[in-house]
Amino acid sequence: MADIKPLRAWRYSVRLAEQIPELISPLYDVVSEEQKEILYQRPNNSLHLSLPQDGSAVVAKKTLDDWKKNKVIEQDPLPAFYVLYQYFRIPKSEKLYCRKGFVCHIRAHDWEEEIVIRHERTIPKTVARQTELLDALQMHTSAVHGLYTDASFELEPHMDDAAAAPLGEVTDYQGVRNVLGVIHDAEVIKKFMTVLRAKQVIIADGHHRYSSTLAFAQEKRKENPSFTGEEGFNFNLMYLTNAASDDLVILPTHRLMQKLPRFDPEEVKQKLMPYFELAAVKDSSLLPELIARKKHSFGIIFKEENLTVALKPKLDDIDWDLPDAVKALDLSILHHYIIEKALGIPAEQQVGSEHIRFCQDLETCIAKVESGEIQMALIASPVTAEEMQKACDGKNVMPQKSTFFYPKVICGLFFSSILEDEFNALCTPF
Repeated sequence: MADIKPLRAWRYSVRLAEQIPELISPLYDVVSEEQKEILYQRPNNSLHLSLPQDGSAVVAKKTLDDWKKNKVIEQDPLPAFYVLYQYFRIPKSEKLYCRKGFVCHIRAHDWEEEIVIRHERTIPKTVARQTELLDALQMHTSAVHGLYTDASFELEPHMDDAAAAPLGEVTDYQGVRNVLGVIHDAEVIKKFMTVLRAKQVIIADGHHRYSSTLAFAQEKRKENPSFTGEEGFNFNLMYLTNAASDDLVILPTHRLMQKLPRFDPEEVKQKLMPYFELAAVKDSSLLPELIARKKHSFGIIFKEENLTVALKPKLDDIDWDLPDAVKALDLSILHHYIIEKALGIPAEQQVGSEHIRFCQDLETCIAKVESGEIQMALIASPVTAEEMQKACDGKNVMPQKSTFFYPKVICGLFFSSILEDEFNALCTPF
């Protein structure tokens, strides 16, 4: 099934090792305006490649050429899998988590093959922008996050060995300690390839970047009918982690509602009553704990009051054309009964709607409602990995922004070229 290869990563020069904290960056789709303002002032920061300041792929290509010429980044001499361990904590837990994974090239299988599985739809404009950047750079600037499932944890001992003798480590903007190791051993690399050959991979984060690889590969195949399938454009850069791990963390993504015309909390409550049991809650900080006790329950934060709402009708009452596993998701219930039925935003208008924003942090949700920046917050429980796997069995996708895998992979620890003289010839032994 999944076809993976080692890579010769491009990494920042050893002479810049002490500057790595200044050179890494958040992924292009989560970086804040405040972060951009700071990072763009650093001429060698990775954001100049992943999200060029003026949006120009041409400028990003010039930056990349300059970096190569001046040895700001250099290509590793040997093909390898790169082990990435991310150590982190989450609120209200004393546990130190460690998400273990490795970075590889993976064949960009079309969705129809059901080898690499998506769990959300993509926005065509974003895919087109990412495809243009990939075409200009001929390089992946960050790794897509993918999940495979191996309950026997066959690969982790090898990853542990690599992480024990790391290439380096850095603490990122999330407060996460990233430890980077490397696997060069040919037999170990072959073992990784064999294990993944029996696996499907679910994309956790990076649907647009993966889709841009698919789109770019289709373009190149049309240009070159004699393609072999082993060219660099057929592969994506991916960070693979084991979905069976207890350290795989998915945070809830709450919905922030704004710019709703003629918004009246009392009217919203009246429209919710046919579908939900409503209960007042004095302390909004208790909402996540309260809704976790009952399936299909949500928190609602208005400026003047807070509620829990628990679903009354049966699952079959959802009139959307969805598979049962997707209908069963809390977020499907939320989008159907609250956003469509009570707030009046039809399903087909919800993706990309100006009325819906997303936030993982409860305190931020509360503050934005209190300040009047948003009209109401819809508080949800996190999706579990098991729910995601059931819902994404093949062709199904989940509601927009259903998952937030924490922590995010960062940009700047490695880049991967798809140029033939930098990609394929040096990987053929595997």
